Amino acid sequence: MTLIIAGDRSGSGKTTITLAILAALRQKQIDVQSFKVGPDYIDPMFHARITGRPCYNLDPVLTSEDYVHHTFHAHTQGQSHALIEGVMGLFDGAAMPMGFGSTAFIAKSLKIPVLLVVNCQSTFQSIAALIHGYRSFDPAVNVMGVVLNKVASDRHLTLLKAAIEPLNIPIFGVLYRKDEIKLPDRHLGLIPADELPQLNQVFDQLAELGLRCFDWDQLLPMLTTTPTSVVKLNQDVTPLATPVRIAVARDAAFNFYYADNLELLQTLGAELVEWSPLRDTQLPDGVQGLYLGGGFPEMFAEQLAENVQAARSVRHAIASKLPTYAECGGLMYLCNSIRDFQGQDYPMVGALPTQAIMGKSLTLGYRNAVANINTPMLRIGDRLTGHEFHRSEITTSPIMPIYQLKRLEQSKSEAPISEGWGRDSFQASYLHLHWGATPEFPKRWLSACQGWRKNGIF
Repeated sequence: MTLIIAGDRSGSGKTTITLAILAALRQKQIDVQSFKVGPDYIDPMFHARITGRPCYNLDPVLTSEDYVHHTFHAHTQGQSHALIEGVMGLFDGAAMPMGFGSTAFIAKSLKIPVLLVVNCQSTFQSIAALIHGYRSFDPAVNVMGVVLNKVASDRHLTLLKAAIEPLNIPIFGVLYRKDEIKLPDRHLGLIPADELPQLNQVFDQLAELGLRCFDWDQLLPMLTTTPTSVVKLNQDVTPLATPVRIAVARDAAFNFYYADNLELLQTLGAELVEWSPLRDTQLPDGVQGLYLGGGFPEMFAEQLAENVQAARSVRHAIASKLPTYAECGGLMYLCNSIRDFQGQDYPMVGALPTQAIMGKSLTLGYRNAVANINTPMLRIGDRLTGHEFHRSEITTSPIMPIYQLKRLEQSKSEAPISEGWGRDSFQASYLHLHWGATPEFPKRWLSACQGWRKNGIF
């Protein structure tokens, strides 16, 4: 069957509820495959740390509806239980047409029922109207149960149950306000799992919460999977004839990677070698390409600046035309410096003649992009969709930007934005890409990496 955990709004508690269920399943020694609707990186990190397996994003905006079906069915093969965490409120979609890519859209597309998390704070009878509205707004969305969150007291729960009773909808769980587990956050959402030394203690608390607050006789059967056929995609993922050795920056500063992207690189013939710009003094030996993902380099700017040897190694590699792909945090690391929220400047790699400055305004949303120049990955005129999510800006625009960007909902009168640094061996941008529906992009990049080794440089 499988369930999607949806919220009545952002901040309803669906992430805590999802993690509590996953942690309880781990406590019960039940394996579960998890998924996350939308482009988020951080929630899947928590999923993966609890379940011990990658969490996969279901995002038809960045990929396609067919790719979402392929991902879900491929990764539930042989798994007894599965769970999907939604995004924002149930019907909230960040793309046009209205609702495309929302939790409700995924639920309808995959024909999976919804468990709705409702914030009960400061209400009781009105909660029935809210739940009724969510159930009736789109009859094609099967809201088959609710979790009551932020319940104030036993008396409050009695009033809520009385209000909901005429709706004849099952209550799968009840969480009191005193049960709330606060996961630490900052300017881009939750603090990633890799930065929390007390994480196992938090997971133990979540497991205790999950075991105590849910009706497992109702819930567990709903999480079981049903064997289905995998949607076949018309894609060329034939691996390169010769393996390619790629350095992937993985540490507390750089950890925004889609599981699909890393697995696709491996399928295409890449040997992924993890290294840390925070701890290691140079790139791994014999690498033919460099992948710098997003993350929080601004939170580790002092440590990154102190590791002069690593920055020098990266700068030398880029000067030697090592094929390099950098996204968001990776772009910031390649700048001359990062200015943090306190106004302190820290020197970085210096491969880009610009500075990344942290600010209060958030740049967020899906973008349609058209390639302006050729890079190891792109050809002029290529069209793609990506996602931006950052609070920094760079001080100097590239002379020949990679992209012309437009918001998905942008009016025809709005001018596109030029963005991204690139050349024949190099690509750095704020735009996060999911390659699930466009494997030709990473395949081109790996081919460039392969050719670089043949030229005998490095």
